[in-house]
Amino acid sequence: MLKAAGYENVHLLPSLFSDRAQVNRSYLMELENQGLLQNFYLEAGIVMPGLQVMEDPSKAALHWGWEAPTCQLRGHFTGHWMSAAAMLVMTNGDRVLKARLEDIIDELDKCRVLNGGKWIGSIPEKFFGKLERNEYVWSPQYVMHKTIMGLYHSYLYAKIDKALMLLGHAADWYLDWTEKMAQVNPHAVYSGEEGGMLEIWAGLYQATGDARYLALAERYSDPSIFRKLEAGLDPLSNCHGNASIPWAHGAARMFEITGDEKWLNRVRLFWDCAVNQREAYCTGGQGSGEYWVPPHLNGTFLGERNQEFCTVYNMVRLAEYLYRFTGDAVYADYIERNLYNGFLAQQNKETGTPTYFLPFKAGSKKKWGSKRHDFWCCHGTMVQAQTLYPTLCYYHDEAAEQLIVSQYIPSEYQWEKEGANITVRQSVDMKYYNAEAFFDESDDSQMSRWLMKLSIEAEQPTRFTLTLRVPGWVAGKPTVVINGEDAGELTVENGYIRLDREWHNDSIRIYFPAALTLDHLPDMPDTAAVLEGPIVLAGLCDADCGLAMEKDDPASALRFNTEHTYSTVPWQQSTYRTAGQIANFTFVPLYDVTDERYTVYFTCKERN
Repeated sequence: MLKAAGYENVHLLPSLFSDRAQVNRSYLMELENQGLLQNFYLEAGIVMPGLQVMEDPSKAALHWGWEAPTCQLRGHFTGHWMSAAAMLVMTNGDRVLKARLEDIIDELDKCRVLNGGKWIGSIPEKFFGKLERNEYVWSPQYVMHKTIMGLYHSYLYAKIDKALMLLGHAADWYLDWTEKMAQVNPHAVYSGEEGGMLEIWAGLYQATGDARYLALAERYSDPSIFRKLEAGLDPLSNCHGNASIPWAHGAARMFEITGDEKWLNRVRLFWDCAVNQREAYCTGGQGSGEYWVPPHLNGTFLGERNQEFCTVYNMVRLAEYLYRFTGDAVYADYIERNLYNGFLAQQNKETGTPTYFLPFKAGSKKKWGSKRHDFWCCHGTMVQAQTLYPTLCYYHDEAAEQLIVSQYIPSEYQWEKEGANITVRQSVDMKYYNAEAFFDESDDSQMSRWLMKLSIEAEQPTRFTLTLRVPGWVAGKPTVVINGEDAGELTVENGYIRLDREWHNDSIRIYFPAALTLDHLPDMPDTAAVLEGPIVLAGLCDADCGLAMEKDDPASALRFNTEHTYSTVPWQQSTYRTAGQIANFTFVPLYDVTDERYTVYFTCKERN
């Protein structure tokens, strides 16, 4: 089993990813504590300043949409905000966000007292009475899970002990309720979009050893989805995507705390059903509306509501579990494609807000959420997603004395081996200053975003194996140069190159040749998307005008197109212009599309 690098020891370096992370932090900071706490205050009977009577709602500093006091899902976003802030406290030592977190937790404690001592919800306890009576109510366990998650991460990452005290009270409330439901209506525990509860209670037990959390995990450990998977059935097709994936997270966490292989088997069965038995879209994502698309029917479900972002985020988290459990590079490849074409493509690069869905219909536009008037579920997962980049880059295989570079995201990792402090840095092999990039004088005229540089600085010579993931999209043989000398013929084994040597002050240049490829729809084999490596390219056109090419080769229809200027940063290079078409147009990375109309899938034609 692999061990992820300590989150607090990995920091992003200037790049596309750090730019997006900074946009995200700015959005977190724009949202004021009163708006985040509004529904907790209302539930506890606390009148916010100046709002005893709301004469002009447009001027009230409140959150609307799914956070409006009239919405049954109110309060869900606050937990996501807390989780994202806590992660930034851990990875960046963000003192401003920690102070805000501490203030929020103090206020939640006041609400708990006013609610009778245990309840910390932004919604009424009576919503759970509706579950007991099998009456309709919009996902109360989903809402409570987010609050509990935010407190859990505030304790785990931001080291705020008061959060754990509040979690103890919440656990007591849940112990009482689940015990009652065991007698009155056992089904109620498995309703209200409860899928995340298994993972959160198991995680709290893992972090604290408190038997109350293990008892709650066990009470959420037998959903019907596991029994269906074990029976060889498909419980996903045409079913709600984001309600199902958290159960696999829970199974993964139960495997971590128990070591029982039945839990790992359930994780594998879920992955097989979700990924191996059905095709993904070219982006790596799945879904139409909020539902899983049945196998082999992706083209049938093309529309303006594909790839809900919550499913992208949660499937990346599931892939990360499986990557740690197995070390199989296929999971890291899956993560990479979804980072570029989900995490980045569904975040507005200027505002930080998400697009709920990612349209694949020809001539679509991304529909961006507003900063305070929507708060869809994907608002919450997006602010968390943009904090994950440092956690995905480096892993240790301690038994084999390997440091694995899993994701190629410019970053710095500081760790210790045999008493020696070691720093590993990675970047695209270009000099980067204040949003401008300059090619290195010794770059041998290379101009590619897939030319990367790693440096290793060790206090004293230290031997270990540096293991580099070779992405599945690499076209041809990668090249490695160590300290200016070609490393020669290297073996790629199971998706990795392993460099076993004594490291001191060393530099490594890696080149992964990329190619333009097509990703065909399974039920429309003449329709395909164009990718450069893992990056989906979007045509800036308002219709599927077709692509004429030679022998299914997109390189015969597209020409590399970039301005050779100092401001051409590495991740803006994947731009192409069609050639020899009836009407020529530009292709850009899907993650660069903001308000333009675009088309992802094109009818492919044989060029005469």
